[in-house]
Amino acid sequence: MQTRFGKYGYKDICPEWMEKEGIPVYRAFAGIEDLTELPRRPWARLGGSGTFIEMESTRQARTLLYVAEIPPGGALEPEKHLYDELIYILRGRGLSEVWNQGQPKRTFEWGEGSLFAIPLNAWHRFANGGREPALFFAVTCAPLVMEAVRNTEFVFNCDYNFTDRFGGQSDYFLASEKRSYVRERPDGGGEQQLFWETNFIPDVRTAFLGNHVSPGKIEGGRQTRIRMAGWARLHTSEWPSGKYHKAHHHGPGAIIMGLRSEGYVMLWHKQYGIHPFQDGHGDKVMKVNWKPGSIYSPPREWFHQHFNTGREPARHWADTGSGIGNDLPTLKELTELGYENVRSVRDGGRLIHYEDEDPEIRRMFQEELRQKGIECTMSPVVYRTDPFELSV
Repeated sequence: MQTRFGKYGYKDICPEWMEKEGIPVYRAFAGIEDLTELPRRPWARLGGSGTFIEMESTRQARTLLYVAEIPPGGALEPEKHLYDELIYILRGRGLSEVWNQGQPKRTFEWGEGSLFAIPLNAWHRFANGGREPALFFAVTCAPLVMEAVRNTEFVFNCDYNFTDRFGGQSDYFLASEKRSYVRERPDGGGEQQLFWETNFIPDVRTAFLGNHVSPGKIEGGRQTRIRMAGWARLHTSEWPSGKYHKAHHHGPGAIIMGLRSEGYVMLWHKQYGIHPFQDGHGDKVMKVNWKPGSIYSPPREWFHQHFNTGREPARHWADTGSGIGNDLPTLKELTELGYENVRSVRDGGRLIHYEDEDPEIRRMFQEELRQKGIECTMSPVVYRTDPFELSV
């Protein structure tokens, strides 16, 4: 194993811990087309089997992902840890118990498509009552915590109950009705963004969506922003068949999970500009296919855009940050952060409007739709030809 060093020159703790866990580490640059097909091996500490996942973006953001399997009629070992954990059920049905030391256990059932968060340092245990294996995907901030504490025994064996996070409430893992609307622009203008504060979503594939995606990102999109335990920057969104998002870039660590339809993502570093094909950098553009059960994660300062080439509306959920600390941003602050991500590159922002993008991008999309017999539903575009140099 190659030794890695953290931000301040200290040896990384997490890679050594991962190696000792004895399960595979699957490495990909920006995406994995089918999480259910990843190789898994027995995981003694957890009691099932699993594999870790590393991508360039998650390495940059100090995030750790894994897939774990619960055997038919079996259960995983109880565990707790000082890092937050977000869980998405890929396959199967079962139940979980969550509790603080000395407090009653809270039990809830989950099925394929469920999304929930394990509170910080709470004991938890997953059980599979079915005849087929159950499979789940987890997002954690383990590397950040391990790097800060530098003692894995403490990370997994601290006895402190974080009752400000989870006090054993009987309704903690019920889908809440706590929804609110916040205007999308910092000045209070624009359309309203829907926020949902809940720690459990029974099936995110069919969950209710608001009527609006971030301003100017795509025609006909719908979105709900989600706050869940320590995860403040989650959302699920949907957009029509035959359409694609405008290219944009942001910091690392965003994890996007395909839920419905199929398509691809195009990614390239912003150093190759807004016209990578026209400028002779087409070989630097990466294409990652996605479908239900796929994940992709754009690295820092990589333009990326999501294409729907299926016959039904595309849906995904995304984690775009947090998962550590209890000082969560307000809904207004989250809305303002999202608005900054969709300002045009011509105004110093991070978004390429359709009239500014490389014409080859739409041509390739239309050709793929043509081969599938699917109509392109994008509005016509007149490309700008005035010179523009992207600041890098």
